[in-house]
Amino acid sequence: MAKSALLRGALESKYGRTVIATAPFGKTGHESTRTIFGAAALGSVSQAEADATLEILLEHGVNHIDTAASYGDSELRVAPWLARDRNRFFLATKTGKRDYSGAREEIRRSLDRLGVERIDLLQLHNLVDVIEWEFALREGGAIEAVKEARDEGLIRFIGVTGHGLTVAKMHLRSLERFPFDSVLLPYSYIQMRDPRYAADFEALMALCGERGVAVQTIKSISLAPWDGRAQTAATWYEPLREQADIDLAVHWVLSRPGIFLNTAGDIELVPKVLDAARRFASEPAEEAMEGLTTNRRLVSLFS
Repeated sequence: MAKSALLRGALESKYGRTVIATAPFGKTGHESTRTIFGAAALGSVSQAEADATLEILLEHGVNHIDTAASYGDSELRVAPWLARDRNRFFLATKTGKRDYSGAREEIRRSLDRLGVERIDLLQLHNLVDVIEWEFALREGGAIEAVKEARDEGLIRFIGVTGHGLTVAKMHLRSLERFPFDSVLLPYSYIQMRDPRYAADFEALMALCGERGVAVQTIKSISLAPWDGRAQTAATWYEPLREQADIDLAVHWVLSRPGIFLNTAGDIELVPKVLDAARRFASEPAEEAMEGLTTNRRLVSLFS
């Protein structure tokens, strides 16, 4: 690859424009685009809107989809894409069930809704609450159903996801209990200014690096919690909206080697996040990130 392309971290697509760089997704053997499509954005849209989003993904070379059983119609919207070309995407979904029977049923329901015989990555969804964590990872818990599905060839890899201030610490506990192939958690400039969160995140990164565990990040373009204000986007948080602001937030995340960025849960924001990722070249200056924090009044989602 030419040096200029390495500096951009991108390749040329069939559309004649730069696309998003790839990196090894942990020890799975898959080279995933460093920006992963967060298919929560498809939870309440029409198939036509979903198909238009697919064209944007293809334009940017995205080859990894992350959905969940609880994301409304998302699995159903993804299914026609997979029917056309299953091998194009590394496919991830999630179960939020904590018991064996519930997780077993939900995994098979996801296979049916997605219209596939096998899922690449099945994740235990938002496993942060201590009681739920203990229940899900004990004998007779959801982890038993997930391991069974892997043994049967229905899934290939197993991950864990989460939100909240304690998520990194809980992921550390999860990795001590079970050899998960991936973790997913929030990562943004403003959230990492919380010293407690940052310390736990760094400890998690170190362990994942040692073990070859893939690290996916979410909420890169968060501005603040909604906190009772009228919700004007499909995201769980109030997002940044201006392309220049999104560029800074996305480029800051991608400047850290060894992590992946999942797109925002609103189809209107997906093109902006992918465009920012496509143009990533280097880490933004600290002054620029401080300016973004001050000018947009960024607030940590968890405190």
